[in-house]
Amino acid sequence: MLFAFNLVFVAVIAGNVVRGAEADTSDSENVRTVLFFGDSLTSGYNIDLGDAYPAIIGDKLRENGLSCRVVNAGLSGETTAGGLRRVDWILRREIDVFVLALGGNDALRGFDPKTTRENLKTILERVRERYPDALLVLAGMRAPPNMGNDYTNAFAAIYPDLAEELDLPLIPFLLEGMAVDPEYNLDDLIHPNERGHRVIAETVWETLEPLLRKEEQGDRNESGASP
Repeated sequence: MLFAFNLVFVAVIAGNVVRGAEADTSDSENVRTVLFFGDSLTSGYNIDLGDAYPAIIGDKLRENGLSCRVVNAGLSGETTAGGLRRVDWILRREIDVFVLALGGNDALRGFDPKTTRENLKTILERVRERYPDALLVLAGMRAPPNMGNDYTNAFAAIYPDLAEELDLPLIPFLLEGMAVDPEYNLDDLIHPNERGHRVIAETVWETLEPLLRKEEQGDRNESGASP
């Protein structure tokens, strides 16, 4: 299950840089740190860490000449309340881009959407307070249909409402195009397999890449460098 505890989280929560983001660090001040803060969908439950979507994003960053390193701070079983408890620890690492991808476990457990929204908002506010210049991106999640229409609609509304309130870029649905599809998921039809993580990476990249391009262009303009 999505909330199944995974002992391999230790390396991830320690803030390891994952493969695929081997930017030239000779000028480390110009290398952005992109941190993915999520649950087992981010940590890569039952697959190699290097095949999880943050690592694939790292590959894309390198291939596209964007100077970034990727940190996978996903933790299996994480709820938004758990994320709120550990975010201050995570923020001891300096970050430039923070992608928040939590809420799936809240939905599976039937948590009150108002509580989930408040936890997500507080996490984002803490990141913004600690790193006011960081780019914050919110990834949307949805509740399973067996929770009933009222619940699924209320849960789905959390993410666009919060993105609008805090003026954040939104990835509408992290699992777009692959949720519960056997081709893209493990046997539990909850956790993505390697192919599913590639689909997620494309979904994330569609939102993230233009934002990073824009920021990099802004840095060049400020430094007077040629585009």
